[in-house]
Amino acid sequence: MSTHAAVLTGLGGYLPPRTVTNEELSDRLDTSDEWIRKRTGIRQRHVVDPGVATGDLAVEAGHRALKSAGAQGWNAVDMVVVATTTPDHPLPGTAPNVAARLGLGPVAALDVQAGCSGFVYALATATAALAAGHAEGVLVIGAEVFSNVLNPADRTTAVIFGDGAGAIVLRAGDRDEPGAVLGVDLGSDGTGLELATIPGGGARQRASGRQPRPDEGYVQMNGKEIFLQAVRRMAASSSAVLGKVGWSVDQIDHVVGHQANLRILHSLAQQLGVDKRRVVSHIESAGNTSAASIPLALADAAARSRFRPHDRLLLTAFGAGLTWGSAALTWPQTTLV
Repeated sequence: MSTHAAVLTGLGGYLPPRTVTNEELSDRLDTSDEWIRKRTGIRQRHVVDPGVATGDLAVEAGHRALKSAGAQGWNAVDMVVVATTTPDHPLPGTAPNVAARLGLGPVAALDVQAGCSGFVYALATATAALAAGHAEGVLVIGAEVFSNVLNPADRTTAVIFGDGAGAIVLRAGDRDEPGAVLGVDLGSDGTGLELATIPGGGARQRASGRQPRPDEGYVQMNGKEIFLQAVRRMAASSSAVLGKVGWSVDQIDHVVGHQANLRILHSLAQQLGVDKRRVVSHIESAGNTSAASIPLALADAAARSRFRPHDRLLLTAFGAGLTWGSAALTWPQTTLV
């Protein structure tokens, strides 16, 4: 087995300052704070102000991660990967402009679109580039402005999602270093594409020869089926990556799952046989931030000194596509935030 690995060396998160509470949503939707909390665990979510786009959040989170990495940030990063479902433009990708705005120069830069699994897919892309020697340092960002693709009258989605961005810096290193990403597992099932989709605006809709309906520009989701699929797929993927790295469930210090729904996180813990106290969550205050949720959860937990050097972390996510993925890593020696 190769000793080359990607090592976590920087971390940053950014949530826009404006918050929307459950009470505010209850004023315009047929819902209540109690209903939302019981079904999702969410108390509030952050939403951008007019004129703010995904790239703006990505730049802020990226800047914080690079600052956290110190000399191993701006001076070493030669690749940027941005995971997002809400890019600034259909063309070009968001990552090149984010890299330019961060002053990183003519580095490689690309977007990854894997729904709420996007950050794990971007992490896998970065670790592969580092292990192969194609990069020395990679900035990985998950960023979303989901408020722009939510139907304000649809309580099944409007109460769940929020805006935000989280980022990490990875450098080339060795597997025995604290902070090393030790294994990744990815999967997909395209037969479930209609379970979570934005049907309007893409090539498939345009090929139909008809104009999209107004509601087709918004996220449409089968919440009940997504719940069942998410728990099953994340549990299986988690078990697969644990097998790859040789960890038992009892050896996991923290499970950092996609922050989709608190009940999903608790069901996942039950499926894995992990105590709920080892599950990292900040969904109550941020909601579901899609591809940004895992790095934001990492930044929030690190800021509260929840992680210790050499702790074993399991990351796992599920999203539209259908896509899913997991990663196993140890926590680095240095303080990141």
